[in-house]
Amino acid sequence: MIRLENITKIYSNGVCALNNVSLGIEKGEFVFIVGNSGSGKTTLIKLLMKELDSTEGKIFVDDKDITRLKRRYVSTLRRNIGVVFQDFRLLDKMTVYDNVAFALKVTEASNKKIRRSVPMVLSMVGLSKKAKMYPTEISGGEKQRTALARAIVNNPPILVADEPTGNLDPNNSWEIMKLLTEINMRGTTVVVVTHDKEMVNAMKKRVVTLNNGCIVRDVQRGDYGDEA
Repeated sequence: MIRLENITKIYSNGVCALNNVSLGIEKGEFVFIVGNSGSGKTTLIKLLMKELDSTEGKIFVDDKDITRLKRRYVSTLRRNIGVVFQDFRLLDKMTVYDNVAFALKVTEASNKKIRRSVPMVLSMVGLSKKAKMYPTEISGGEKQRTALARAIVNNPPILVADEPTGNLDPNNSWEIMKLLTEINMRGTTVVVVTHDKEMVNAMKKRVVTLNNGCIVRDVQRGDYGDEA
């Protein structure tokens, strides 16, 4: 599903964010990417989303080489990768319903599909009663669930969550992780970038550790580990 082959990313200031990284993630896997700040986690996500281009190496998503993907095809790639951010990135002037619907509208989905899909995904994340409320009127946990609903409403085969529990209390963090697990059990490949040591240790999923731009550990049913 996702394959990195000898990926190196050197920024214009000379900083090497990733150094000869190779990684394979199979369809339906749940993978944690961990590591200290500056280890290369954010760069890896940006490369997957085609926000950045690698200096060397190749990246394959669903067996398609996206390394030199032309800009006009990037939007198609991003429809296949749902992303949840730590800071939610919701539109404050839109209701919860409209924030989720917006992800469908940009793909030119029909009104019929929007009316069918949005209530269904809001129900899945437990926000049916919050549909008409605005982001300023809901809690942090509810904002993150709205962001999650927006990320999955297009039914993408891959879901990437970048520090999804970073701004949440422990109870809300567990709720988000339960939802990510449910989404994964439905067949979606889930990649979670996190600093949450307790969560990683409890979940017992695959853990890939980055340090100074290199993969230093890759463990099935692992824990956070000392290297992170």
